[in-house]
Amino acid sequence: MSALSDRLKDHRVAVFPTLMLLVFFLIPFFIMFAVSFFSRDEGAFFAPAFEFSNYARFMSPFFFKVLITSISLSAAAAVLSVSIAVPFTYFVTRMSSRAQSVVLVFLLSVLSLSEVIIGFAWSTLLSQTAGIGNLLVALGILETSRSFTPSLGALLLGLCYLGFPYAVLVIYPALSRLDPELPEAARMLGASPVRSFFNVIVPMLRNTITGALILVFVFTLGAYLLPQVLGRPQHWTLSVHITDQAIFQSNLPFAAAMAIFLMLVSLALVGLSTLLGQKRT
Repeated sequence: MSALSDRLKDHRVAVFPTLMLLVFFLIPFFIMFAVSFFSRDEGAFFAPAFEFSNYARFMSPFFFKVLITSISLSAAAAVLSVSIAVPFTYFVTRMSSRAQSVVLVFLLSVLSLSEVIIGFAWSTLLSQTAGIGNLLVALGILETSRSFTPSLGALLLGLCYLGFPYAVLVIYPALSRLDPELPEAARMLGASPVRSFFNVIVPMLRNTITGALILVFVFTLGAYLLPQVLGRPQHWTLSVHITDQAIFQSNLPFAAAMAIFLMLVSLALVGLSTLLGQKRT
């Protein structure tokens, strides 16, 4: 009886999370999935139906261009963020414990900033009247201050700022557990610090780096505000076009189909990251 009661207690503990998952994820997902098969109605946004025309639009040049733009931006942001995060985290792990704590607390404080704050902060820093433009004029690099936004570079900068802390926090545990004698042994064998880093440290972090790339890619793939604030219309991602189709074009079925596609891609990449983590352990 005691074993049975313990099992019932375990099930009772799982009731609330299961209800939350059902109410806030599964039910909205199935509603959105059903709407993705509906037909567009100019007066009522959509009409109940069962057609594949919304998914057939995925083969159109419009959707293909948006998809390539979204994937390219997220992939570039992921590569840049992780490329900077790996050496940065390596130097952090060589600091004292107190200094490491300060850096990690600072990164966690950056994660508390919303995409809205980050977007408008960078738009101010990259504007003509404030921030970086005036600094470059003071240094003599530019003759007159100019605006750096909207542009592709400004958008990538914002996306990297958004994904960089996540990359560091993913890479940090693996680097902190790394034996410090390994790079020292490589240097004793004649390898330079740079060569020992790329030939010894980086290969040992292959799975961790792959996981960080996937995490940053998935996180930036859903960026909504930054492409609108820092980029141009040709840089708008799939998330922006989902909102455009749902609100401004009044095409909820196509917006739902694009949202389903975006979520499936994200879930597939998260599943791939989980498999890599299991192989690593």
